[in-house]
Amino acid sequence: MKIVADENISLVQELFSGMGEVMVLPGRQISSEHLIDADILLVRSVTKVNAALLEGSQVQFVGTCTIGTDHIDQNYLASCGIGFSSAPGCNANAVVDYVISALAALALSRQFSLNEKSVGIIGQGNVGSRLRKRLEAMGVRCLCSDPPLQRQGVKGLVSLQQLIKEADIISIHTPLTRSGSDATFHLFDKRRISRLKPGTILINTARGAVIDNDDLLACLKNVELSLVLDVWENEPEINFELIQKVELATQHIAGYSLEGKINGTVMIYKSVCDYFGKDQSVNTDSLMPPMISLPLIFNRQQSIDRQCCEAILSCYDIRKDDAVLRQTLKAAGPRARAIADSFDRLRKNYPQRREFSRISIPDKPENTEWAARLQAIGIGVAG
Repeated sequence: MKIVADENISLVQELFSGMGEVMVLPGRQISSEHLIDADILLVRSVTKVNAALLEGSQVQFVGTCTIGTDHIDQNYLASCGIGFSSAPGCNANAVVDYVISALAALALSRQFSLNEKSVGIIGQGNVGSRLRKRLEAMGVRCLCSDPPLQRQGVKGLVSLQQLIKEADIISIHTPLTRSGSDATFHLFDKRRISRLKPGTILINTARGAVIDNDDLLACLKNVELSLVLDVWENEPEINFELIQKVELATQHIAGYSLEGKINGTVMIYKSVCDYFGKDQSVNTDSLMPPMISLPLIFNRQQSIDRQCCEAILSCYDIRKDDAVLRQTLKAAGPRARAIADSFDRLRKNYPQRREFSRISIPDKPENTEWAARLQAIGIGVAG
């Protein structure tokens, strides 16, 4: 078999070379010419998989090593009898880590405690539900909205209108859908953005088009907001002017942990094996690297809130990613093509990042409240 894969898929050679020839390419450059004699196509979110790409090929299976599937025309795949699998939840913990790191950075810079704020979480899927669980374990009040689940009778949910009215912080975790009563395309348009409370912190790690970026830029002239954006409309040609208005800006890497990438590849590998009836001969458990330790010690001279924020940022510091993106785009200038090239290059060369769950603090602090908070965040405290 011949397998064509995005070059940014972790361990693709290690897992799939036993099935046949593996050809890796930049995701945005995969074309129909590359797929004429391919049997399997493995992608990430930057490759649009549709009739234009697959017509005339012999592709039998498409796998995307991502949670989102809005880049895949699943109706076309089904009509052609092409197998398909995504990787739901593969990097959910990484995205939650990203949001918590953003909150820690803002809490330090603005000198507030998370326990004083209410956090609105839009979407209660793999990411949103885990974020809620961790924040509530930290003692943070959460307002959660998910209309489809609410109609199914799931308790503890509020309307989007109530969430927007009451939440101090809003974090978006929805798929990108363009039709139906629950469509999320431009969910936050001029009307909804203008209704946000002054000073609201708005975080988007879902898909860029869930927020109308042009409306957002226009509203910022009259609405006071703090923005954390990891995803953007028209990626990779993102709006240079909007970046200047965003407090924390990153290049669609919220889920780019080492564990998340490996999980995604392993999930698709297993799906391919099941589809083609092949033996899963690779010991996938051995692919996960060992945990790492950080020698953090509680400092009694500082508040527990500050210590927790600093511990979070020691595990993953979103401010560093923000600084790298700004420096790179400043050097590239405002030209759309230069911005796009820089955006993709940063994603391709993103440094290794570990999830909180794979990090432990070896020196158990005497202050048990601090230890409990770190464990609620997802960081291990070893005795």
